Parts: sequence; structure tokens; C-alpha cells
Amino acid sequence: MKKTVLIFLIEQYADWEASYVAAELQAPHSEYQVKTVTLDGQPVTSIGGFKILPDHSLREAKSIDFHMLIMPGGNTWRQPETVPVRELVAHCFTQDIPVAAICDATVFLGRHGFLEDVKHTSNTLENLKEGAPNYQNEDNYNHVQSIWDGKVITANGTAPLEFAREILKLLKVREDEKIDRWFRFFKEGMVDNLTTN
Repeated sequence: MKKTVLIFLIEQYADWEASYVAAELQAPHSEYQVKTVTLDGQPVTSIGGFKILPDHSLREAKSIDFHMLIMPGGNTWRQPETVPVRELVAHCFTQDIPVAAICDATVFLGRHGFLEDVKHTSNTLENLKEGAPNYQNEDNYNHVQSIWDGKVITANGTAPLEFAREILKLLKVREDEKIDRWFRFFKEGMVDNLTTN
């Protein structure tokens, strides 16, 4: 049986930010499967107009055996209705389950204290501090596209490929060399160097 990776989707989620990694996690060579989660188990619509019928609600997600939580960005992470998601993130931290957040989902992590002990990035440091007033780990902010520290991966919204690469490596979906070739294929169009098997 394949291992489960949860992707948490909010209303007006950024559909492009988890699409690369989701496709690789669902590929035949992967031992993982993707399941989607929303706050109430009801459909949500992306910024691009894609409507998703989720597999689980937030309440159900807490009882699932899963191996990573992926949090794409979106336009409503700063809204009060997303606050309950912090319970799922806290569950991940206490159970040593990796968490990967990109774009404004990193602000959500900062707002709720989940970036205080790890190296991390976001869209910009200024944007993170503005969105997360209690954030206090500026010394560990890295001005990079994506960074992986322990069980936490963060990325800015311009880096869905870098984000995907870190996730694929953490989960050991393939050998690092094949993941790097996959990355170069999509980033640079290096068709001749792509090994698909």
C-alpha cells in the first residue's frame, strides 16, 4: 500500500505551487499517493479557477496515517477561518511528520510560531514580518528560493520547482541524481539529460 502525503488546500489556493510535486508523488515509480484536505471537506476553488473535491476534512486528517503535510500558498491563509489548521501542523511537529509550506503558507507557519526553531524562507522577510507580527526568528531567515531544515521545508512563491525538489529528496521518492535531472528538465529544458525510469 502506498504511503499518504496530505496537501492542504484553502479557498483561493495557488494551484501551481504544488502541481509539480503532486505529479511526481503520484507517478508509477513513487511509493506515495496524494490526498487533499480542506477545512470542512467541501470543495475549494484555486486562484486559477480549478475546483477540487477533497478527500478529507481537517477533522478527518488528524486521524490519518500520513507521511508529510504540504501547504501551498493562496489568498486566504491570513484569514481567521484558517486558524484551525495550526492544530494539524502542531500534530505534525509532535509526531515528527515533515511539513512543507510555500508562499503565504510560510506566513501562516510564522504567525503561529512554527518557524521559531528552524532555518526558513518566505516571499520576503518584510512580508513575513508584516503577516506574522509575533515572528522572532529573523536570524534564521534565508534569502533563498527554498530551504529544508530538519522536518520543515519552506519556499517563496516563485519557487514551486525548488519546493518540489526539496520535498522529493526529503521523501526519497527517487535517487538524488534523478531528482536533480527532473528539476533541470523543468527548470532549464534539459530534455536530453532526463532519465524517466
